[in-house]
Amino acid sequence: MDWFGRPGAKPTARQVTGAAGEERALQHLEQQGMHLVERNFRCKVGEIDLIMRDGATLVFVEVRARADGRHGGAAASITPAKQRRLTRAAERYLQRLRTLPPCRFDVIAIDDGVLTWLRNAIVG
Repeated sequence: MDWFGRPGAKPTARQVTGAAGEERALQHLEQQGMHLVERNFRCKVGEIDLIMRDGATLVFVEVRARADGRHGGAAASITPAKQRRLTRAAERYLQRLRTLPPCRFDVIAIDDGVLTWLRNAIVG
């Protein structure tokens, strides 16, 4: 089985780039004192790459990696439709909790190897 649980399937170059970007983002955020709560939360309405805890705050993190800027930067690739899917997925995640913590949406943009952390990047 492959890393997605499908027999014989090979990851695409995009999937490999995305997984490497998520791992790098996770390491960076942990170095900043944040703690991983959940990785790749999936539901009907969307996916959240990383859910982190920053003190009492729950942080939903979208990771975008681009090898080059030919098609715009990594942060610019988060369209309004993608933002809506992220906020809906976060709402679904929060429905599982007894009490609602303070929350925010961050973006880790990796452009040509350069990591940029955008806090409060998406208003949900």
